[in-house]
Amino acid sequence: MHPVAERLAAHGWLLPDWPAPAGVQAVCTTRAGGVSAAPWDTMNLGDHVGDAADAVAANRRRFVAATGAAPVFLRQPHGTDCVDLDALADGALPVADACTATGRGVACTVMVADCLPVLLCDSQGRAVAAAHAGWRGLAAGVLERCVAALQARLPPGASVMAWLGPCIGPDAFEVGDEVRQAFVAQDAGAAVCFRPGVSPGKWWADLPGLARRRLGAAGVTGMHGNDGGPAWCTAREGSPFFSHRRDAGRLGSTGRMAASIWRCG
Repeated sequence: MHPVAERLAAHGWLLPDWPAPAGVQAVCTTRAGGVSAAPWDTMNLGDHVGDAADAVAANRRRFVAATGAAPVFLRQPHGTDCVDLDALADGALPVADACTATGRGVACTVMVADCLPVLLCDSQGRAVAAAHAGWRGLAAGVLERCVAALQARLPPGASVMAWLGPCIGPDAFEVGDEVRQAFVAQDAGAAVCFRPGVSPGKWWADLPGLARRRLGAAGVTGMHGNDGGPAWCTAREGSPFFSHRRDAGRLGSTGRMAASIWRCG
């Protein structure tokens, strides 16, 4: 195991099981390994959820020390913008839901607490990308925008792979007719990713299934990670993951996990 991967695993975080080249490292944090108090316990990396600023700063320092990289945290409006981190001014805080990078040690990073994190790279490890895919951004095309931005940095015909991290699962993500219609109107086949809910007009939505359809249509040749199984669900009781839907109402807030990918030296 790569020394960086050993450090990350020691924190109790998720290491993608995928055939990324040796020069690419990736991780998705869990609740473990931080200093935040409840309800952000313990590895909250979000600075916008009411947690103490010094606790968030300490958690981010731990994250940087473990990865050995420079994560760029985004302000994520559930849109489709994809920012080039290599062209970013020092200290800038991008407003976007996806990013790409080719510079070594520049970590494309998205934060989640039910939405789907997607990490991408090419088979040669020349460029990396990350996307935050809630249902709004997914329906609006954030993954297509992210894949296109990554492909633009690669030679024609380069093979792109993706790892899907934990998100709210298909047995916990209840949505209304408007959400189903947003997907089915663009892709009739997306109907297979919705099961009737308990009440009329309600549906159980398979977010990773929808993402896999979008990624495949965008030309991604390998998809790994979240298959919609219960172990990937952020909202399950007793989960090691933060979940906005599970915790925000009953506890007042919850933390954010980070999914990052970078080219190492």
